[in-house]
Amino acid sequence: MTDDLDALADDLAEFATEDKPVARSAVDERVIAGFEDIQRFNEQAGHPPRHGDDVDIFERLYAVRLERLAGNPTYVALLRPNDHQGLLNEASRASDVDGAIDLDALASDLEDLDEVASDITELKHVRPVAEKRAAEEIANRETCADFDKFKPLFEKVQSELDAGLRTTRPPETSAEIDAGRFYILSGQKAYVAEVGETFKQDYGDWDARLRVVFDNGTESNLLTRSLHRAMNKDKSSRTISDPTAGPLFTDVFADGDEASGIIYVLRSKSKLPVVTANHDLLHKIGVTGGSVERRIANAKLDPTFLMADVEIVTTYELYNINRVKLENMLHRIFEAARMDIEIKDRFGHPISPREWFLVPLFAIDEAVERIRNGSIKGMSYDPKSASLTLSFGDGKGRDL
Repeated sequence: MTDDLDALADDLAEFATEDKPVARSAVDERVIAGFEDIQRFNEQAGHPPRHGDDVDIFERLYAVRLERLAGNPTYVALLRPNDHQGLLNEASRASDVDGAIDLDALASDLEDLDEVASDITELKHVRPVAEKRAAEEIANRETCADFDKFKPLFEKVQSELDAGLRTTRPPETSAEIDAGRFYILSGQKAYVAEVGETFKQDYGDWDARLRVVFDNGTESNLLTRSLHRAMNKDKSSRTISDPTAGPLFTDVFADGDEASGIIYVLRSKSKLPVVTANHDLLHKIGVTGGSVERRIANAKLDPTFLMADVEIVTTYELYNINRVKLENMLHRIFEAARMDIEIKDRFGHPISPREWFLVPLFAIDEAVERIRNGSIKGMSYDPKSASLTLSFGDGKGRDL
């Protein structure tokens, strides 16, 4: 009997009707289609759509849409069966929609549309609001009323750049922007005169208001993030180092550094009595942009080298610095120990070489190290103590 019933059930199954699709309104269809767009974005981006000034407009609109859907119980019931990514639950835990979204900013962004598209992913030529704000803040500068007190700072920075005591580097997006730092933006030097209290933006990032003074006598109240974005957008922008920031002489240099030359210290093999009597103390100090070996190849024919061969005692490689100014600085430091000698060149003309100094090697090492770490200011060599000493304003140990 049971077998007969099973057979009958099988026969009837052939006449069974398929389940009819659920009829949905046009609104429901649009809601489902819009939610599927958000799901596709989540799959491609690896995260739900987010708010934020630096977020693309279409992602911000997706975030608005998701939070509106998550806040409507009717739509949640409609979409929940297909929410395999848990987007609705995550959106419902976010802060209140009206408090988290700047609808005025969204509307402002949409005014930039060059063409209107029915699909949100077809939006073109839309600038994020952060980019517009940064551009506006950079452009909206005003005259700096107390520029007189900043002008000497810009002049000093320029002189230190010329002397090689400061360098410029590409900006680092993660670097802190501190009061007292200098930058180059849009071809102008910018000085961060003040940094205000930090505060948290609506989208969760920390920021601070800056007072930035420019070398053309203007100033602007920028946000830290706005200055970062403006510098990232300007391919020619640079960070100006502190006088003591970063080694000038090193065996390892960062990306973007370029080798500028070599400090060399030489000893002469001349048989002149004054040279042989001071063999271990007499050193030639110079700077070259090429090979030291090539520089000294014809030493015995050159009165600069005392018309004799020389030996290389030591060298220091340097980066991003003005060679001429550095050599002048070294010669000023050891001015008091400069050897006064006259020698005839191969044509019989008298020459007085200016690069030979009666100074021990350890003093040269110390001078180079002080130039590297920025502590050379006001130092000069004292032959009596055979050491570097502070000696401002005496005509020799000048303020370097």
